[in-house]
Amino acid sequence: MANKTLAFEIGTEELPAFDLHDATGKLGGLAAAALDGAKIPHGDISVYSTPRRLIVIVADVPEATEATVEEFRGPAAKIAFDENGEPTKAAIGFARGKGVDPASLERRDENGVEYVYAVKETPSVDVAALLPELLGNLITTISWPKSQRWGSRRELFSRPVRWLLALLGDVVVPVEFAGLTAGNMTRGHRFLAPGPHQVATADDLISVLRGAYVVPSEAEREQSIRDQVKVIEAETGLVAELPAKTMEEVVNLSEYPTVMVGAFDELFLAVPKEITVDAMLVHQRYFPLFNADGSLTNKFLITSNGNPEYRDNIVDGNQRVVAARLYDAKFFYDEDLKKPLEDYVEKLGEVVFQESLGTTRAKADRIVELAKRLSADAGLTGQDAADAARAAFLCKADLVTGAVVEFTSVQGIMGRYYAKASGETDQVADAIADHYRPRFAGDDTPASRVGKVVATADKLDTICGLFAVGQGPTGSSDPFALRRSAIGILAMLEDGLDISLVDAIDASLDIYEKDGLDMDRDAVRAEVIDFFVTRTKVMLRDSGIAADTVEAVLASGIVEPMVIMGHARALESARSNDKDTFDDLATAYARANNLRDAELGSQVDAALFSAAETALNDAVATAEVDVADALAADDYPKALAILASLREPIDTFFANVMVMDEDPAVRANRLKLLNRFVSVFANVADFGKMSKK
Repeated sequence: MANKTLAFEIGTEELPAFDLHDATGKLGGLAAAALDGAKIPHGDISVYSTPRRLIVIVADVPEATEATVEEFRGPAAKIAFDENGEPTKAAIGFARGKGVDPASLERRDENGVEYVYAVKETPSVDVAALLPELLGNLITTISWPKSQRWGSRRELFSRPVRWLLALLGDVVVPVEFAGLTAGNMTRGHRFLAPGPHQVATADDLISVLRGAYVVPSEAEREQSIRDQVKVIEAETGLVAELPAKTMEEVVNLSEYPTVMVGAFDELFLAVPKEITVDAMLVHQRYFPLFNADGSLTNKFLITSNGNPEYRDNIVDGNQRVVAARLYDAKFFYDEDLKKPLEDYVEKLGEVVFQESLGTTRAKADRIVELAKRLSADAGLTGQDAADAARAAFLCKADLVTGAVVEFTSVQGIMGRYYAKASGETDQVADAIADHYRPRFAGDDTPASRVGKVVATADKLDTICGLFAVGQGPTGSSDPFALRRSAIGILAMLEDGLDISLVDAIDASLDIYEKDGLDMDRDAVRAEVIDFFVTRTKVMLRDSGIAADTVEAVLASGIVEPMVIMGHARALESARSNDKDTFDDLATAYARANNLRDAELGSQVDAALFSAAETALNDAVATAEVDVADALAADDYPKALAILASLREPIDTFFANVMVMDEDPAVRANRLKLLNRFVSVFANVADFGKMSKK
C-alpha cells in the first residue's frame, strides 16, 4: 500500500510570541523522536505555526509498521542451564532483558560450543492504532516557560487548546486531549475566515489554511512583512527600522499580517528620538520610519492582524494608542528637564543597588573613586581626568528620572541628553551614555578613554562587590550577568584602555574595605582574578587559539588578561609559522623541566662544563637579558623568537651530555643548568604544556 501523509494540528488561544518561536523550533525533533520510538518509518517532517496553532506534517508514513525478527546471542549454554536443563539466573536475566520468555531461548552450536539465543519477533502493527496515544503524548512533551489550566481541566498547555486536527491521509486519527477529540476540521483567521473549515486529506491542510487567510509559517509571514515594507519605503522615500527581536515577535502576533502607515503629531519630534523609538518598538511593536539622513519622522508602520477593509479604523486606533504613549514620554521629558542632572544624584539614595552593598548612591560614590584611580593608571590628566570623575558621579543619575523609570531601555541615553541640557561637557555626556557599553558580545565599546574608564569602573565595582558578598556566578547561573560585564571590561582593555586589571581589582576592593564591607579580602581577590583569567581563556579559545597554547601561557602564572592574550596570540602565531621548531622546543623544554631539581638553584660552575654545556649556558645567559628586554617592551613575538633560538643548544646538550652523571658534582651542576634554562621561559609560557610527543 502507498504511504500517506500525517497532519496534526493543535489549535489554541493566542500563544506568547517568543514561546511560540521556541516551541516551533523544537517540535520537529519531538515528533521525530516519538515516531522513531514507536518504530514508525517516516519521511520529512515539516513544522508550521501561527499565534493560534502548531502543526506537524509528516511525509511517507506507512499504514503499518514492518514485522521484524531480531536475534541476540546470550551466554554459553552451560552457564544458561543447570544439569537438569532448567534456565539459570543468567538465562532468566538475559531473556528478561530482551523481552522474551526464558523457555523460548534457543541453543545453537558455534564451533563446538553451545550458546543460547533470544529470537524476538515483532509483528506488523497498524500505524493508525499507534497514533492516537503517540500524538496525545506529543502535546504534553512540548515544554513552555509557563503553562496554565483552563475551565475544569487538569491538563496543562501554554494557552487553552480549542481544537485538534489529526489525519493520516483521509483517515481521522482520534487523538484525545483536554476533553477534545481530533477531527478533520480546522479554523481560519479569527476575523477574515473563522470557519470551521473541513480538511479532506492531510495533504490539503496547509492549502485550506492559506485559503482561510492564514499564513502558516514564521518565515512566510516575515517575508510578507518585509515585502510590504519595501513597497511603503519606495512610495514614501522613507526608511524603516526593523530590529530582529521586534520582528521575531511581530511575525508571531498575526496570522495574516498587513502593514499600514500611521502618524503622530510632529510636536513629539522635539522629544529625544530614542524615547519615541522605544515607545513604538518595545511597547507597541511598531516600526519607526526615518528620513534618508537618519532623522526620525512622525510616521510609523503598524503590522495589523485585522481586516484590511477597515484600514482607516485600524490606523486610527493605533495612532491613538501611540499618541498616549508619546504624551507620557513628552511629559516625563519636560518634567525631567526642570532640574539639572546633578540634582537627581541624591535621589539614588532611595534605590537599593544590592542588599549587602547599599544604595545606587553609594555605588555612584564608589564608581567616582575607582574612576579616579583608573584615570591615573590610564594616564588621563587635566580635562580628561576631570571629565571621567564628573561622568562617574552623574552616570546613574538618570535612573530616577521620569523618562527612564517609564522607558527603561533608554537609561544612559537620557543621561546624555540631560547632561548636555545641564551644561556638562560633550565628553561627560557621551561617557554617561556609553558607560553601559559594551552591552553584549560584539557591541561597540565606549568611544573615548573617558567613557571606557567610567564603564570599567561601573562594571568592576559590580563584579568585585558581588563576589565579596558571595553572589558570584555558579555553574550556568549568572543572575547579575557578571560574565557579560567581565567580557565587556576585557573588550575595553583590548580596545586601548591601558590599565592593569589586577591593580584595578585591588583598588575596587580597597574602596569596599574603606566603606566597611566585611569580607575575606585575599580570598575574594583570588576569586575575582581567577574569574577574569577564565573569561580570558574562553575568549582566546573562541577566537581560535589552541587549547594547549592557552594552557602553556596560563601555566607560567600570568594573571593580567592583556598579557595573557598577548603571549597566547604571539605564541600561536609563532607556532603556526614554525611549528616544527616550537614543537621540538616544547619537547626539549618538557624534558629539561622533568629532570631539573629546583632546590639546587641555578648558580652553575662553568669550570665543570663540557663544550655543549658551555654553549647552552652562554645561550641561556644571552636569552635571559634579551627576553627580559622584549617583555619590558611588550614585544612578545621577539621574546618567542629568542626562546626559539634555544632549540639548537638544548638539542646539542641532550645529544652529547649525560645529565645524571655518576659524579655528584657534575650531575648537580648539569641540573642547575637545566634549572637556568627552564627559568628563561618562566614569564612567557610553560612549553611543556604544548608537547605532543
